[in-house]
Amino acid sequence: MGAVIIAATQFAPVAGDIEANVRTIAGLIRTAGGDGARLVVFAELCLTGYEPSLIQDTPALVLSEDDERLEPIREACRTAGAAAVVNGPVRSAADGRPGVTSLVIGPDGSLLTRYDKQHLYGIEAEVFAPGTADGRFALDGVRFATATCYDNRFPELAERAAADGCTVYLASSVLAADNDSFEKVYPVRARDFGLYVVLGNALGPNEDGVGGGGAGAWGPDGERIADAGPVEPGHVLAEVG
Repeated sequence: MGAVIIAATQFAPVAGDIEANVRTIAGLIRTAGGDGARLVVFAELCLTGYEPSLIQDTPALVLSEDDERLEPIREACRTAGAAAVVNGPVRSAADGRPGVTSLVIGPDGSLLTRYDKQHLYGIEAEVFAPGTADGRFALDGVRFATATCYDNRFPELAERAAADGCTVYLASSVLAADNDSFEKVYPVRARDFGLYVVLGNALGPNEDGVGGGGAGAWGPDGERIADAGPVEPGHVLAEVG
């Protein structure tokens, strides 16, 4: 198993503007790929912005797995030779409601897996259907687990990931700068289960507050190995494996 370079990203999504957000995401994939990243991780609901009420009121914001609006992202993955974890409201078979879904798009533009957030927070439970299965995929011989924001408060997800042979735990989140997860969740999951933890976070205002950045990664000892800082959009690289 060789090392894999992962880019953890942060940007301020435009509320309800999938086209604009897809354009930003595709640009970040190309830039990060140019810097050597094989995998690019984005924030929770990066495709629409973290706007549960707006999503509930706007059916057109719900995507499908093969949605044509995501083609610029697939093309960016092919161009960059990088996979990407992008999150948005994606149609679910559960009960008519979408999932808070991470789509993992491979370096060839194909769908490697989808993961629906299992632990919904607050108003999310009114808008979205909870997922029922853990997310897994492999890239370059490294096994990855996916989780989304509030999921990370539940250590059993990381415990199952480690038991299932994963070495990297990908956390797509929307966190304010003062969220205690930066000290009490992400580094603890890394240290307790011997995992690399990679965080994609948001910047800018959203329905829950203001994204605080700090995208990056923690090593298996719980120490920070990459930090994008609180302000600037873009990406930071972490070598894992």
